[in-house]
Amino acid sequence: RPNTSRPHKGDGHTVYPYLLRNLAITRPNQAWGMDISYVPVGGGHMYLVAIIDLYSRYIVGWSLSNTMTSEWCKNCLLDAIDAYGEPEIVNTDQGSQFTSPIFTGIFEHIKTKLSMDGKGRWIDNVFIERFWRNIKYEKIYAEPSEDGLELYGKIKWYMDFYNSRRPYQSLGYEKPEQWYGQAA
Repeated sequence: RPNTSRPHKGDGHTVYPYLLRNLAITRPNQAWGMDISYVPVGGGHMYLVAIIDLYSRYIVGWSLSNTMTSEWCKNCLLDAIDAYGEPEIVNTDQGSQFTSPIFTGIFEHIKTKLSMDGKGRWIDNVFIERFWRNIKYEKIYAEPSEDGLELYGKIKWYMDFYNSRRPYQSLGYEKPEQWYGQAA
């Protein structure tokens, strides 16, 4: 199974402090979580990056690729910011894509702060980890795809379903888009 969170040992990669400790998340765009997961396709796999609003569980951005690059992650984040505005904080793990100057350089030009989970802090990304479980078991594993185009179509369908039609128990059985739209 591919490891999507390998830290980079070389020069230029920066680990940022963790900013979510004891922070009450009380509104949309206060904090986003960003992570990468592998998804099976045909006889191999592709990578899916997603950005979740931690207040509403709304997926504000996502992208599918056959490679994990910092540029890919950067572009996904910039597209989400273009669509929904800047959050106050973006939280990631310490994987090499997120510690790369290509990705971290964004934060020199915007107001958003970058936060990174500490080693072994799996609980920090629990909402995105739950999302990975949901999309994989409800769509990707249930309906295997033979190629990337087919997989992309299924993920696109699921993102719409997840954000606008799937009730969430922790949101009082409302949909993420209802919570995101309440105060956004």
